[in-house]
Amino acid sequence: MRIGKVIGTVVATQKTERLKGAKLLIVQELTVEAQPTSTFVVCMDAVGAGYGDVVLTCAGSSARLTSVTETAPVDATIIGIVDTVERDGEVVFQKGAEA
Repeated sequence: MRIGKVIGTVVATQKTERLKGAKLLIVQELTVEAQPTSTFVVCMDAVGAGYGDVVLTCAGSSARLTSVTETAPVDATIIGIVDTVERDGEVVFQKGAEA
């Protein structure tokens, strides 16, 4: 799993039948200190995430193990919305406390 921040959406009017109705979000990966990296991925949303949310993602075959993605041709899925990230006893991210 990886941590990232939702920074945008992808709209595709022409897509495979199994992606119809899917919410596709652009996620910028974060470090364990909750700092942005230069890595971005398009994820299918399985939990109702939105713009600005810090999320957990999974990739590869694990991305198809949710009830939302089990028949979809995806390799990255948002599987959780993060409330807190703590590292070495220090809170580095707290939902709602962002600047």
